[in-house]
Amino acid sequence: MKNKKIVFMGTPNFAVPILQMLIENYNVELVITQPDKKVGRKKILTPTPVKKLALGHNIRVLQPEKISKDEEVYNELLELNPDIIITAAYGQLVPEKILFLPKLKSINVHGSLLPKLRGGAPIQYALWEGHKVTGITIMYMEKRLDAGDMISKIEVPICYDDNYDSLHDKLSIAGRDLLKETLPKIFNEEIISEKQDDTQATFAKNITREDEKIIWAENAEQIFNKVRALDSSPGAFTYLDNKVLKIWKTEIANIKDESYNVGEIVYQDKEAIYVKCGNETTLKILELQLAGKNRITTKNFLSNKKNYIGIKLGDIDV
Repeated sequence: MKNKKIVFMGTPNFAVPILQMLIENYNVELVITQPDKKVGRKKILTPTPVKKLALGHNIRVLQPEKISKDEEVYNELLELNPDIIITAAYGQLVPEKILFLPKLKSINVHGSLLPKLRGGAPIQYALWEGHKVTGITIMYMEKRLDAGDMISKIEVPICYDDNYDSLHDKLSIAGRDLLKETLPKIFNEEIISEKQDDTQATFAKNITREDEKIIWAENAEQIFNKVRALDSSPGAFTYLDNKVLKIWKTEIANIKDESYNVGEIVYQDKEAIYVKCGNETTLKILELQLAGKNRITTKNFLSNKKNYIGIKLGDIDV
C-alpha cells in the first residue's frame, strides 16, 4: 500500500507516534501542521513536534495560519490528489472542500470514545470528570466538529494515579496502534462505519484560565481530578498570600475537622499540607509551585518550619 498518497495533519506530541507509524508503513506525501510558536522566557521560535519529525524524514511541510482561508494549501492538495487525509490533534477546523477532496475522504484519530467528549480537550475532561475508561475513536470527518461516522474504537482504562501526561501517552500509542490496524481495511474498502448518536454527545471545550482555578467549595475528589487533568500544563492554581500557587499533585485524605472553613489548611505533617474542601472532605497537597519559583514537593516547601494551619487558600484581598 506504499502507492497510496497520504496527507497528514497534526501538531503536538500526541500526533508524533501516529505520524511515525505512517512514515514507516506508507507514503506520506505532505504534512500540514500549525505555525512555529515562540516558546519559553526567551521566546525562541520553535517548530511543532510533528514538523520536526516530518523534516527529519524529508517530508514537505505546510504551516497555514488559517487553513480555512488559505487557497494555496487547497490548490496544492488539489494538485497532489491524495488518497486520504489523516488528522490527529491538528488544532484547526479543516474546511469541507478539503475534507472531501481525497478519494477515501478524511479521517481523524480522536482521543475519546465518541460521541463522548467531542472537542479540543478530551484527555483533560476524561480526567476532570472522573471517568474510569476513555479511548480512541477513528472517524470520518465532516463539517461539524468530531461528529462524523465512526470507523473503529479502542478502550483505554484510566488509573487512579494517571495524570494528563500519562493518559496522553497511553492514548497516543493506542491511536497509533488502532490506526495501523484500521488503515488496511479503509484502503481495501472493508469498513462498515457507524453513525454517532448526537443525543449522547458531550463536549470537551478548550481549557480556559478560569477553568484552571481551584474552587475549594468543590469536594476533594473533584479537585483531585482537576489537578491531575491539568498536570503538567497549564496547572491548577489557587492563591496564597495574594500570590498564585499552582497545585501539581494531590491525594484525597481521610482527615475531617469541622472547626475549619472551606479552603483553610487544617493540618500539616512533614510531607504535605491538608486543605478543607466542600462536603466535609480534605485534600492532601504533595507538590506545588510558588509564583516565580520551580515546582517542588510540599516536603521541601515545609522545610522553613512555618506553621500554615488555619491559613486560607484562594482568597485575594481587594
